[in-house]
Amino acid sequence: MKIVVQRVKRASVTNDHIQNKINKGYCLLVGVGKDSTEADVDVLAKKIVNARLFEDDNGKLNLNVQQVEGEILSISQFTLYADVKKGNRPGFSNSMNPDEANELYEKFNTALRANGIEVKTGEFGTDMEVEIINDGPVTIIYESQDGKIV
Repeated sequence: MKIVVQRVKRASVTNDHIQNKINKGYCLLVGVGKDSTEADVDVLAKKIVNARLFEDDNGKLNLNVQQVEGEILSISQFTLYADVKKGNRPGFSNSMNPDEANELYEKFNTALRANGIEVKTGEFGTDMEVEIINDGPVTIIYESQDGKIV
């Protein structure tokens, strides 16, 4: 799994069926690869919940999303697994098939919520408008393979 974490002042996702928004917190772009597992879900949820990406009173990145009473907007993003080695059109054969990917994506969001964090989502597998007001900017990419951070 690959997850792009952006510290945000606010973020929103909109399509014909859903409109979700958060204020201070993280906007997550979540990619599920063909080899992603539940072990990846667990390790990444733990890592992101505990990530210290907010500043303390001394300006140091020492606070996590819970400590600042932040929220999470989680958006499925299969394009994180784009293969751009050949030609000009990306290939997506490294992404997991949609049914299995959605299952792991939902398990990931459930694992985040288990920590008492408000998690809002986009709609899996649809076109959406995403608005992100990055704070910092702070953007970190997390990746797990076989239940280990890589």
